[in-house]
Formats: sequence, structure tokens, C-alpha cells
Amino acid sequence: MIRLSMSMSLDGFIAGPDDRPGQELGRGGGRLFDWLDDRHGDGPSGQVYREALATGALIAGRRTYELAGRWGGDHHDGVPIHVLTHHVDPADRPPGSARYYTDVVACAEEARAAAGDRVVMVHGAGAAQALLRAGRLDEVEIHLVPVLLGEGRRLFEGTGPAGFELLRQLPDRDVLHLRYAVRR
Repeated sequence: MIRLSMSMSLDGFIAGPDDRPGQELGRGGGRLFDWLDDRHGDGPSGQVYREALATGALIAGRRTYELAGRWGGDHHDGVPIHVLTHHVDPADRPPGSARYYTDVVACAEEARAAAGDRVVMVHGAGAAQALLRAGRLDEVEIHLVPVLLGEGRRLFEGTGPAGFELLRQLPDRDVLHLRYAVRR
């Protein structure tokens, strides 16, 4: 099971404008993660957070990976990190368990194998779009935050048509956690 996990504004942005090193979520984009303040509680946000930490592997786009400081080589619990990129520089040695991939299908297959019976978590718009186009994305989990960013980075910009089936909705204070199956 490969599941995208992404916080998003009501107007469809996953980062504010001008996202870059030092301003990783863009101007105003940090508000998309205010729901994480409740991550250690017993409510829906705590449940969603614990589920994310129970995943067995991670797929991220190169841009997300770099903006996140490569997670210091460990996203959570030492799970393998699979980074989709357009080019691999042989001199670039990723920290920890991270590996680079230019082939989305190989990346997805190796992440599934590494995760075993656990879910593979996906971060990043580029990775999500590539996996969706390749028919390798199984679920989309959106943490819908009631803010308008007005501009920034959209999650599925230019991806094309796709269908989804609602699997779960968990309302919490200031966020609605939505999980969808990708229809094939």
C-alpha cells in the first residue's frame, strides 16, 4: 500500500509562495501544520500521526527531501527513504537509509518490498504526481486545513484526470483528515 500524506489549504496549496531553503513551507505555509500541535493527543490528529509513524518506508520527491534537510538521514524510526529524482550525481551520498531513484516504478516496487506488510508513506507533490501517473499510488490522505494561502505550490498541478473514493474522514480541531482510495 502506497499512501500520500499531505497537509493542504482549502484553496489547494501544500506550501505558500516562495518555498525555498530557510523558508521551506513558503510564506504562510507553516499554518498547514498547526494540526500537529495535537499529534500526541488521543484525538483524530494523534491517531493520524501515530499511523504515519507506523509506516514501513518513505517515498519523497527530491525537492521535498532537500527542503526537509534530508531529514538528517532518518524520517522516522530508521525506515528506508526512497527519493525520486530526475538525475543522480554519483558523488552525492545520501545520509542514513536514503537511496535515489530515477525510475518511479522501481522506486515504488522497492519501497513496497522494504515496507513489508506496512504502508509506504509519500511526501511531496512531484513524487505524488509521478506515482499517480505511473498507477502506483494507492491512497491519498489529505489533512485539509481551513486556511487560504492564495498562491504557492499546488499538490496535483497538471496531473490530469483521476478519480478517488472516500475511505475515511476524521474531523479534528482546525483540520479535516480525509483518506481516499485511488480509482483505477
